[in-house]
Amino acid sequence: MIPKLTPEHTLPEIVIAFSQALQSAGFAGDIETSYAARLAVATDNSVYQALPQAVLLPRHLADLQLITQTAQQTQFQSLKFSPRGGGTGTNGQALTEHLVVDLSRHMREILEFNAKERWVRVQAGVIKDQLNAFLKPHGFFFAPDLSTSNRATIGGMINTDASGQGSLVYGKTSDHVLALKTVLVSGEVLDTAPMPVAEAEKLAAEQNNIGAIYRQVLGSTRDHRSDILAKFPRLNRFLTGYDLEHVWNDDLTRFDLGRVITGSEGSLGFVAEAKLNVTPIAPFKCLVNVKYDSFVSALKNAPFLVAAQATSVETVDSKVLDLARQDIIWHQVKNYIEDVPGKTMLGLNMVEYNAEDEADMQQKVAALESRLQQALATGDSGIIGYQLTYDLGAINQIYAMRKKAVGLLGNAKGQQKPLPFAEDTAVPPENLADFIMEFRALLDSHGLSYGMFGHVDAGVLHVRPALDMCDPAQEKLLRQVSDQVVALTAKYGGLMWGEHGKGYRSEYGPAFFGETLFTELRKIKAAFDPANRMNPGKICTPLNSQDTLVSVDGVKRGFYDRQIPIQVRQSFDSAANCNGNGLCFNYEENSPMCPSSKITKDRRHSPKGRAGLMREWLRLMSKQGVDVLAQEQQLLASSGGLKNFAERIRNSIGKKRGEADFSHEVMEAMEGCLACKACAGQCPIKVDVPSFRARFLQLYHSRYLRPLKDYVVAGIEQSAPKLAKAPALVNFSLKMRPVAWLLEKTIGYVDSPLLSVPTLAERIQHKYQFDLTRLQSLSLAEREKLVLLVQDPFTSFYEADLVADALSLLEKLGFTPVLLPFLPNGKPQHVKGFLREFAKTAQNAADFLNQLTALGAPLIGLDASLVLVYRDEYVKALGNKRGDFEVKLLHEWLVQQQLPALNSSEKYRLFAHCTEKTALPATEKSWQQIFSKAGLTLDVVSVGCCGMAGTYGHEKQNQQNSRALYDLSWQQALQQTEISKVLVTGFSCRSQVKRYEGQKPQHPLQLLEKLLS
Repeated sequence: MIPKLTPEHTLPEIVIAFSQALQSAGFAGDIETSYAARLAVATDNSVYQALPQAVLLPRHLADLQLITQTAQQTQFQSLKFSPRGGGTGTNGQALTEHLVVDLSRHMREILEFNAKERWVRVQAGVIKDQLNAFLKPHGFFFAPDLSTSNRATIGGMINTDASGQGSLVYGKTSDHVLALKTVLVSGEVLDTAPMPVAEAEKLAAEQNNIGAIYRQVLGSTRDHRSDILAKFPRLNRFLTGYDLEHVWNDDLTRFDLGRVITGSEGSLGFVAEAKLNVTPIAPFKCLVNVKYDSFVSALKNAPFLVAAQATSVETVDSKVLDLARQDIIWHQVKNYIEDVPGKTMLGLNMVEYNAEDEADMQQKVAALESRLQQALATGDSGIIGYQLTYDLGAINQIYAMRKKAVGLLGNAKGQQKPLPFAEDTAVPPENLADFIMEFRALLDSHGLSYGMFGHVDAGVLHVRPALDMCDPAQEKLLRQVSDQVVALTAKYGGLMWGEHGKGYRSEYGPAFFGETLFTELRKIKAAFDPANRMNPGKICTPLNSQDTLVSVDGVKRGFYDRQIPIQVRQSFDSAANCNGNGLCFNYEENSPMCPSSKITKDRRHSPKGRAGLMREWLRLMSKQGVDVLAQEQQLLASSGGLKNFAERIRNSIGKKRGEADFSHEVMEAMEGCLACKACAGQCPIKVDVPSFRARFLQLYHSRYLRPLKDYVVAGIEQSAPKLAKAPALVNFSLKMRPVAWLLEKTIGYVDSPLLSVPTLAERIQHKYQFDLTRLQSLSLAEREKLVLLVQDPFTSFYEADLVADALSLLEKLGFTPVLLPFLPNGKPQHVKGFLREFAKTAQNAADFLNQLTALGAPLIGLDASLVLVYRDEYVKALGNKRGDFEVKLLHEWLVQQQLPALNSSEKYRLFAHCTEKTALPATEKSWQQIFSKAGLTLDVVSVGCCGMAGTYGHEKQNQQNSRALYDLSWQQALQQTEISKVLVTGFSCRSQVKRYEGQKPQHPLQLLEKLLS
């Protein structure tokens, strides 16, 4: 039995008092003080970890003012704050041991849009891709691009002055900021926008806080103008500090105080709103993928491509390409980045052209093609081939692969993982190739492996050396390499922090700026934040402050991770390897990635959040001397007996009385998981929450009693066959209000599905029966037509018509279908953490299915969530005992068969199951190919989670989230299509549609079967 866990870091009394004061004053947002909530924002995409005192989530501008005004009270003046957006920083910019103010949950409103004047006004928590989705129908977009665009907030982009692909043409975030509304630590609201110098000087003459800020910034930037111009490198990137240069226009007639706020990393105030200029979308695009014999060739060829008037030039090396080939993303892009016969592609430049005039673009592309052909003919430049595409969808998919490169590198095998700490160096583009040669030599001298990609047109390259932060010696090496890279970038006229901000690298600021200019930065910080309360330690400290800057030697996640025994880390590698890239925060409504994160906007309820909680739980267990792996083995061997049961009763009573245990906080996060496994397919690191969640549930319930609903769900494969013996009676009972009320109150189960009437046995009338002896006696010719249908509890007992139609379809296609006897698969047991029972169920099913492999006949299943358990959970639970049987989904087998032409001019729409399309990314395309063979038209509808996910949608505690998820993408898409044209592959999805629309859509096979009739 596991012990009770007490978090090491309790809340200071001042934080409790401050939280109470905010609530009493009418704070409308959320205040989170639990250990789990604090842990969820203790990491980002960097190597660092810092546990905050609390998390404040304001709902609007007034909440931000309330935070700062309340903090001015005498008893709260020691409190400090750090703004946080998407939490995707690679250098710990938003990490703090103080109070986190997270603007990403509630402050997501697009406030105003003016198409004529080409601007939009937004709250700071608006996500970049969310904004562009809003702007697209109007023909505009917010131009600065970045790899984390589907979860990065506008506030975060402003605070790091973010930029990325296409920056030579589109510039940085600061180039698009027209005005800012910032809440100062004093509680005052500062509105900034470009203005005539006279107006700025008039504001500077005022004897108040804002007047003092204007006086200081005017003086620092005007008096030291020549030093600033001499010191700041002439790069297409800003160095995040305070932008002393661009507060002025070129002729010094206009002044914009907001330019020191962009790139200030939250050290000057809370950016609450921004007015941004927007750019017309160029209607014509072309992407040229140029392939090279080496990465050096790709780098050296970049200036030639920039000179060809490209909009952007992006590069990736062979390591990134190889990792992409192993990811779900590759099937979408492989046709546009094909290997060159007889050549090895070791580098790739992606050259984009876009224009409002198609002829102009075609002229540029033709000129480039001519020069590429010439290079191929002569063998110059290391070019071995190229491909063009004008397909906008394909271009977006290729860039999605490039954007995913950061996460893909984190999925490297072994303990050493590519880490961000020196990965956004910027040098003048003409120096890039030589710089990278020396950079590579530096890394090679330390024996480090690394991957490279980036924006070669701007001289920015992302390099992530592989280190193991659980090894103290390698942690020291990180410092050594950092120092060397700072010196190397200076040698080539660049800087170490060319794109991702300073954060914990702020210690290098004084040397870069020099004493004179760094002193001016400190004066500006003092004018905005004299007591160093805003993101302390980042960028600089106020003049005369004795506080210190953060350092690359700051506490790292590895310090905590190394406290978990290595065997445990390796066993729970899915949680241990999460690098915090935050792709699971993807806001897109039509993305299947982590529905619980999407609907709650709670970082605890994301794969990153759950992985972090799991790591801390394992660490605390290890500190108490608990061997988690040994505990698991004991639980797999025995249930514990009566003594254990009595202890669990006592512990559960204590839980009801409010006894604290960190395990409860972890449990809350795990219970919110839908177990859809979208994370396992879509996360570049392959964080598989359902797998470690099941293990946690088993361990948690060794101490605490299970709820009754867990037994009901886990036993559904055993109970359904028995209930199906009297389906009419069972259904009649379920429809009775008293029974429904009783199920809701006692089990917490609602909208119970009805059993099939007639049953499957009644529908097929003794046809398709299984007789192993008879099947073994079949001739080879007869076996070639044999197809074995594997039953699952959901379709066989709740959708018997689907199973009957599948058998009929196979028969009409000329095959001999046989219905295998029903055997539990174990999926429900695994979802609820009954792993001992699951192992027995899995072994029993595996033994039976392995007997059938000698027949040489395909094994076909109908529901993806069950079939995929054979491929994943069976391997983990049984190892070599699993055997080599293979169960395919119908479409995986059907796509390889010949189909007759069918007569239908209708267009059908496919809604694919989340688990299916993330684990098997070719699913939708396969169904399209099947329909195309039959002469039918099938369009794929992009939808996220339907909100059902097995039994999740039937559990009372999940009703609100289940409905909200359905409304998010499915409801809207279904309203645009007649239900008769809707085809849905997932049992859960069909059940959810019936629940809310009153009609159940067909499975694609059912349409094929009808048309064959």
